[in-house]
Amino acid sequence: MASIIASLPPPLLAQSRRNTLLTALPKLPVCSFKERQNRVAVVVRATSESSESSTSLSIVKSVQNAWDNSEDRIALVGLGFAAVVALWASANLITAIDKLPLLPSVLEFVGILYSSWFIYRYLLFKPDREELFQIANKSISNILGQ
Repeated sequence: MASIIASLPPPLLAQSRRNTLLTALPKLPVCSFKERQNRVAVVVRATSESSESSTSLSIVKSVQNAWDNSEDRIALVGLGFAAVVALWASANLITAIDKLPLLPSVLEFVGILYSSWFIYRYLLFKPDREELFQIANKSISNILGQ
């Protein structure tokens, strides 16, 4: 559990009744006792309940299990390195395509069309959304080997 305690000055509108935009902000003393009495205290606490059903925790545990049960860890490291190189190469390819004169506009139009079709096909109606969730869960279970 993390907590933050802040002591804020009262609103500037309550201190001065001037409504001009060009007035300088008043200088606030740092450790004056009288100023501390006029401050508003704010306490913020962030709590988290640990649940094992969380998706992020299950993915982390699955990766840890795959690493622990692996006999060929060098191949896993190589696969991770290959994924990073593929991400870098695809980013450079997209940058090179973006520099071509007409192609980015055409690809943007194709992206808009595909996004519209995807929304119509999978997100607009409830049975289609359920089908999308089933496909996603099946793909995740196939990838994780469950």
